[in-house]
Amino acid sequence: MQSWIALFIEQLKATTWLEWLAVILGVAEVLLARANKVWLYPTGIAATLISLYLLLQVALYAELLLNGYYVVMSVYGWHHWIKKRGQPAVQVAYANKREWIITLLIVFAGWGLLYLMLVNFTQSTVPVWDAWVSSTAWAGMWLLARRKIENWVLLNISNLFAIPLLYHKNLVMFAVLTLILFVVAIFGYYDWRKIIIKEHLISVAS
Repeated sequence: MQSWIALFIEQLKATTWLEWLAVILGVAEVLLARANKVWLYPTGIAATLISLYLLLQVALYAELLLNGYYVVMSVYGWHHWIKKRGQPAVQVAYANKREWIITLLIVFAGWGLLYLMLVNFTQSTVPVWDAWVSSTAWAGMWLLARRKIENWVLLNISNLFAIPLLYHKNLVMFAVLTLILFVVAIFGYYDWRKIIIKEHLISVAS
């Protein structure tokens, strides 16, 4: 146990200012998401751009692709959340059958495709794990962009596997950040559930 603590402290000391900045912005992003605030997107884009550079240095290629996807989905989500032509913003809701089919396709087709890419075109030492973390997060980000409550479930599946993967690659602060995101996502799910219940009661009353 002491050796693990010593290793953690050693890696903590080696954390660069860029990693710290990415962690701070990442925490701010998920707190804004939990609060259902559109500012989560510009904050997340800034954190992701920093992460792209850092992940390239440790050869986590699927995570690299994932973060590129984050940027694209963040721009899409930012646009999707904003009121357009006097219409109300997209409401928090449960995913329907069609959205679940798309979600599962993203998870499993993405996992297979990423695995094949990592095995054939990169020097990845963890292709199965890296691909799974990324494909589940892809699905979670898609659901988040559409303001579906299940995004928290998919993102936490990704987080659960990402924590040991990042620690294995000596990105200790990213692992700590992911642990924080895992906890916040649990609260985020229940906060969004309260929003759905409240909006349903308002709809029934009107």
